[in-house]
Amino acid sequence: MPLYNLVILSMSSKDTTDKLEQSKDSVYFQDGVRRIDFVLSYVDDKDGDKKAERRRAFEANLENSGLMLETEDKLESDDRKTYYLKIHAPWEVLATYADVLKIKVPFKPSDIPKGRDAPLQWLTKPFRLPPEIMKPDPDYFTAPFDKSKADFFLIKDKETFFPPSTRNRIVYYILTRCPYYKEDRKEKDKTGIKRLLSNGTYTSAYPLHDCRYWKKAKETQCESERYHLYKHWARFLCFYKEQPLNLIRKYYGEKIGIYFAWLGFYTEMLFFAAVMGVICFVYGLLSYDDNITSKEICNPNIGGKIVMCPLCDKKCTYWKLNSTCLSSWVTHLFDNEGTVFFAIFMGIWVTLFLEFWKRRQARLEYEWDLVDFEEEQQQLQIRPEFELKCTTKRRNRITQELEPYLPFTSKCARFCVSGAIVLFWTCLIVACVMGVIAYRLAVYAAFASLMKDSPTNKIQLVGSLINPQLATSVTASCINFVIILILNFLYEYVAIWITDMEIPKTHLEYENKLTTKMFMFQFVNYYSSCFYVAFFKGKFVGYPGNYTYMFGSQLRNEECAPGGCLIELTTQLVIVMAGKQLVGNIQEALLPLLRNWWISRKGRSHPEGRYSRWEQDHDLQNFSQFGLFYEYLEMVIQFGFITLFVASFPLAPLLALFNNILEVRVDAWKFTTQFRRPVAAKARNIGAWKDILNVVAILSVVTNAFIMAFTSDMIPRLVYLYAYHPGEKATMEGYINNSLSVYEINELHIQNRADIEEHPAWTNITTCRYRDYRYPPGHERQYTHTMQFWHILAAKMAFIIIMEHVVFVVKFFVAWLIPDVPSEVKARIKRERYLVQEYLHTYEVEKLKLKSTKMCRAVGLQD
Repeated sequence: MPLYNLVILSMSSKDTTDKLEQSKDSVYFQDGVRRIDFVLSYVDDKDGDKKAERRRAFEANLENSGLMLETEDKLESDDRKTYYLKIHAPWEVLATYADVLKIKVPFKPSDIPKGRDAPLQWLTKPFRLPPEIMKPDPDYFTAPFDKSKADFFLIKDKETFFPPSTRNRIVYYILTRCPYYKEDRKEKDKTGIKRLLSNGTYTSAYPLHDCRYWKKAKETQCESERYHLYKHWARFLCFYKEQPLNLIRKYYGEKIGIYFAWLGFYTEMLFFAAVMGVICFVYGLLSYDDNITSKEICNPNIGGKIVMCPLCDKKCTYWKLNSTCLSSWVTHLFDNEGTVFFAIFMGIWVTLFLEFWKRRQARLEYEWDLVDFEEEQQQLQIRPEFELKCTTKRRNRITQELEPYLPFTSKCARFCVSGAIVLFWTCLIVACVMGVIAYRLAVYAAFASLMKDSPTNKIQLVGSLINPQLATSVTASCINFVIILILNFLYEYVAIWITDMEIPKTHLEYENKLTTKMFMFQFVNYYSSCFYVAFFKGKFVGYPGNYTYMFGSQLRNEECAPGGCLIELTTQLVIVMAGKQLVGNIQEALLPLLRNWWISRKGRSHPEGRYSRWEQDHDLQNFSQFGLFYEYLEMVIQFGFITLFVASFPLAPLLALFNNILEVRVDAWKFTTQFRRPVAAKARNIGAWKDILNVVAILSVVTNAFIMAFTSDMIPRLVYLYAYHPGEKATMEGYINNSLSVYEINELHIQNRADIEEHPAWTNITTCRYRDYRYPPGHERQYTHTMQFWHILAAKMAFIIIMEHVVFVVKFFVAWLIPDVPSEVKARIKRERYLVQEYLHTYEVEKLKLKSTKMCRAVGLQD
């Protein structure tokens, strides 16, 4: 190199170094050339000598593997006690491990014609982001990197050929496999950064964000992708904009990109369910005038003259049917003819959602080069905890090396203990639900005694708006929700503890085991109270004179209101679902917002450039291996609410839609501003959650069919309308009187009779009514079920069978009709594979010709 160029290079290097001495907000080494691909931090403590020896051995092995290291002294850090080890991977290391990991890289611009733009695309222009944000990379043909064929690939600049996400993935791969024993001692259990983090040798390990999120990086060669993500994606004002999935994938990796793609698609599909739910609700509003049932209940000459039997023993008195006037009108909003069609629609919607997601996923697999991707070795590697706790070793039949393993007897014992603990906690949930039921039964009598007719106007006003059943249902639902939160908080630690106790061998196995345990528990925890109200409450009551009591106690089983238990199921669903979303948003947004305010204040209060990039990221929250797990779990539980019990509350998809619009931006804000940059990881799909969604989808058809048949009052009304109405014209007039049976008060047991001494108005009544289809007193088969009861039961069973078969047939037909992979994507995949083979063949032939030419020339020169 000429002397002039050397002088210029030296001056440039000096200027760069001086600049970085003034500003540490950089992602480069002090020379301003080598990029920081990973950072490790540590502090000196009382056990410093042993840890320092581990660090020296580990760092020496890192340098032997080809990585470059640079340490920031603790005196240069903000707290004056933390060291920062910066790691750079040079080209040789990146090329070697890109070959090992079979990372796909571009080798030729794609010549496959792009699909046509959708018609009326201008309508979606307000929702679209700038093209440079949506399409950061040109379209290339890609192939697994081969170091021996480096000239085959499009390598313009070796420093920028591998993007930062790929670089940190490669470095993390090396860190997890690098030993920290000396060369003369081979101790295979002393391997990997995870072990060093767990024993406190290092305090943290993370890749760097490329800049501050509120402004671009000063280095012109830095991408500033974090800034673009925050500006166009993470702010709530962008809630109506599409997500920059390609940029998310490029910055965070495919695993996080798939999550946001799924969450965005789920939110889009919720829009159609929400629209249908609103239409069903509006139909209930518009059909108010046709609601003859509620009119009869509210009519003082009909409902006002029907005396109902006490709903509890002693403390509860007789009551007029028209006291439930308000609740009957509210019930009609959700329990009408439109609800049946909405339940069927949701059964089909679930199938369309899952099938169209498969297509969207297939398209992403093609666009993100995941078609031939298989689980990476680092996902299947043995967990350090497994190596540490399993002292028994045996020879691997494939590698012929000694590996730790868990004996079958120990595995069975751990599995039994784990199963027993899970069963215990499941029984604990059931016990809590039974406790809430006991609360309902005990407190109902108290509310009933407080809300009796009284000369005090205040009590009368409250009693007319809030009847004992509604008051009991609301308070019980709130108590149940608090219990759910407490049990969730406790079980989270229990689930992690018992999963650790089972000692799963691989990280993938660990995640699947934890996913199963957490979902099973939360399924029972969140849905058990809804299942009780939907399928058990009011079904085992008995009748006056022969009531059924809870486990032999003095507490009578609950009865449903004259309009059925659907409104109570709606109340339970709204409180639990809305409460969960409210608490979740507070945890995800409000609390981190306070932390973010402190960090931003610290970052902006420092002199410009003195708050280093590695210290800024060190102050952020660590993105744990459970980061996406909890996000998926929250959404899948919500998915259960809007599918399993949606027949009772058609507005549930609308609530979920509003929540998810906020959820997308809250999650984006957290990832961009609150968390350290995660190590990029690949994933083809949403993993085990796909199977869970399929199970919930199938179960939802069954639950909604049973809700419409047994919880709703729809089937009894239809049977009366078409088989038992007294007039020639089919109307609902007289339904209320028809659906209530009569009981002779004198035949009531003493413990069932109401205390009416304070209410002389009830002393003259001789009979009371109750909700059932039984023969009246004096009939030869008095108090036994009438034929109408059996007709209604047969109609309910027929409805369940017909609805399930119709929905399942449509589901399977839709699943068969919609291919999992679009034909366009299939054609592109085949075309790309063909062209890749052609180009590789041409490359090999040309290379062989060049080699032959050189050999011929060499032979000619020798001659």
